[in-house]
Amino acid sequence: MSKLSSEELKYIKKKLIDKGYKLTEQRETILNVIVENKIRHLSIDEIYELVKITLPDIGIATVYRTIVLLKKLDLLCEVDLGDGFARYEIVYLDKERYHPHLICSSCGKIIEVKDSLLELVEFTIEKESNFKIITRNIVFYGLCNECDNNKILSG
Repeated sequence: MSKLSSEELKYIKKKLIDKGYKLTEQRETILNVIVENKIRHLSIDEIYELVKITLPDIGIATVYRTIVLLKKLDLLCEVDLGDGFARYEIVYLDKERYHPHLICSSCGKIIEVKDSLLELVEFTIEKESNFKIITRNIVFYGLCNECDNNKILSG
C-alpha cells in the first residue's frame, strides 16, 4: 500500500504550518488512508471506518473537521461521482485539481484522466461565453478494459 512520500508530507506539513496548524497523528493517518485507497475515492464514512483500524479512539467529528480543514487548505478536493456521496482525493503538487473520471459500470473501477483536451474546451467556453468556470465535474460511464474483455469472452 502506498503512503504519503516524504516530499508530500513535507509539502502538507508546510501548508498546515503556514496557516497555523500542525500535522497531527490523526491528520496524517486520515491522509494516508485516502492515499492508500486513492483508486476508490472514499467517502467520509469510509475514511472514518478505515482510520478507526489504526486509531480506534478517533471520533467521526475529528474526521469531518479534518476533511473540512484539508479542503480549505486545498490539500483535498471533493469529487461527485454521481452516487449521492461526497468523495475525496488528495491534491498533489502536480495534480490537476479537477479532472474527469471514468467509472466502470460493471466493476465500479474509477480511472482518473489527464484532460489537456478538456482544458482547451474549458478555455474556449470561457472566452466565447464570457463566463469564468470555477469548478467542473465530468464523469464518463462505460466498461473498463478488463470488464469489456470479459464481456467479449463470455458473450
